Amino acid sequence: MHSIRMTTSEAKHEWRKAEKALYIPKAKPELIEVPPQKFITLYGEGNPNSEMFSECIAALYSVAYGIKMTLKKELKQEAAVPVGYCDYTVYPLEGIWDINDAAKQAGRGFVSKDDLVFTLMLRQPDFIEASYFEQILEMVKLKKPQRLLDDVKFETITDGRCIQMLHVGPFDNEPATFEQMEAFAESMNLERKSKVHREIYLADFRKTAPGKLKTVLRFKVE
Repeated sequence: MHSIRMTTSEAKHEWRKAEKALYIPKAKPELIEVPPQKFITLYGEGNPNSEMFSECIAALYSVAYGIKMTLKKELKQEAAVPVGYCDYTVYPLEGIWDINDAAKQAGRGFVSKDDLVFTLMLRQPDFIEASYFEQILEMVKLKKPQRLLDDVKFETITDGRCIQMLHVGPFDNEPATFEQMEAFAESMNLERKSKVHREIYLADFRKTAPGKLKTVLRFKVE
């Protein structure tokens, strides 16, 4: 891994300010182009209200903060850090959502939360490489052992052309927002690729009242 020494004068990257187009949309549909992005990811299945889902979130954040804080420590000690490094705000939790094969084959008109499959993820700055992620992952496994850490991966994901919209309120009300997004796509002669969609959680849903939740909804179009 190529690295250099940096100074503490480097400006901090704050995604809420620097990347508003991707993370702070309005409560109306819009068409965007999402570039390749690096993530630490964790695949899971089942009800998002379960303890397992909380464990997935905890595993991801332990790695994300392990990366961030190790970089700050290395900089303070004047050790080598990745080329392009600057301090940054940890990105919000995201999830790609689908249903399992059994539910698809059954073709039911409703979906049980137990049928859900998901890939939770936290975006990483462009200067983070897979080799550095692996180094920090092994460190976290030693300091904070957690069974799900073995399944955490480092991936580059490209969503490309998408429709997105800010959804305000409970997750159970998302279908109405998706209807608006699909109607907007149709008005632009675009078609939703699949029922798979991405959610970006701008508020901690474990601590926020359902009516005040803010979630970016996004799906791919063609």
